[in-house]
Amino acid sequence: MGLREQVTEDMKAAMRAKETGKLNTIRLLIAEIKRKEIDERIEVSDAQTVAIVEKMIKQRKDSITQFEAGGRADLADIEKAELAVLAAYMPAGLSDAEIAAEVAAAVAASGAAGPQDMGKVMAIVKPKLAGRADMTVVSALVKQALTPA
Repeated sequence: MGLREQVTEDMKAAMRAKETGKLNTIRLLIAEIKRKEIDERIEVSDAQTVAIVEKMIKQRKDSITQFEAGGRADLADIEKAELAVLAAYMPAGLSDAEIAAEVAAAVAASGAAGPQDMGKVMAIVKPKLAGRADMTVVSALVKQALTPA
């Protein structure tokens, strides 16, 4: 079963269980998937669905930060609940050692010599780690690997 079918099945289960918070979050996800399909006239793949989920998770994290800074714990709690629902659709994450190994392999493969070659390394690493690692962490590791000691 593809990720999109899983999302649809989870929506049906949330309807039956009358879990309104989860149902609303899943409906938002389905709406984003359909919007992408209509805008680009394509059938969304699992990788594209993961990218959509990743984008929505980033939006929720940003909102949580803003709400907490503004003293709105009630709204931050809603965003945290949505974040938990969305996180269930992400593939299993990689350990720090696995990420570091991928970064080291990409640095070696690209022949990067310094910070100016960060774009080359990220171009190699991003498709391999997308959805399985936090790209801000990956970016920091790449920068660290390319910075002379």
